[in-house]
Amino acid sequence: MVPGRTGAGAPTVNDTASPSELRAWISGHLDPLEERDPVQGITRSDYDLDPAHRPAHHEPLTPASVLVPLVERKEGLSVILTRRADTLRRHTGQVALPGGRRDPGETPWQTALREAEEEIGLHPSFVTLAGLSTPYQTGTGYLITPVVGFVREGFTLTPNPAEVAHIFETPFGYLMDPANYERLEREAPGGETRRFYATTYADQYIWGATAGMLRALYERLYGAALA
Repeated sequence: MVPGRTGAGAPTVNDTASPSELRAWISGHLDPLEERDPVQGITRSDYDLDPAHRPAHHEPLTPASVLVPLVERKEGLSVILTRRADTLRRHTGQVALPGGRRDPGETPWQTALREAEEEIGLHPSFVTLAGLSTPYQTGTGYLITPVVGFVREGFTLTPNPAEVAHIFETPFGYLMDPANYERLEREAPGGETRRFYATTYADQYIWGATAGMLRALYERLYGAALA
């Protein structure tokens, strides 16, 4: 199976593919569910558009995981995203994938499933794990492993009010279309200019690490970088 194309010529998921073909195609572009050296695995980060700001020396990175939940709807795949609660100390109100810090002894996928259940009430029985996407380093000192999973219909979600203000779905084809992303910049608290990828869907502003991890997944699937 090969990717289809949108009217603008950008690659996207082939709408004619069967669910099993789509699963196999996506899974075939991911790393297997096995332990790996997280330091050696860093290939994407908040510093990709600002390499000069990458610290020469930094404290050890904190391992974390997110779940990239691909919901198998009749009309096509969609991705579950959240808007973080306004009461959180960091990344208040930002759009995020469900996830968090890895507990001692956990694998990346165990963390992703646990955090998704804790944050949005997604029971692991509805998730079929597909593989691992590209690790992502944040400027706040986390090394995030994105864990991709297919979610069958029939689930119910309940946001944890301490962490999640809103849950929504975004079409996977939209998130995998490079024409929907912009390169933006803003002034950081230290006065330096930071550049990042961003897109808006249904009034939800998706940017920073979340947009960066989705961009990395696009590169994995289509073998091309966003402009």
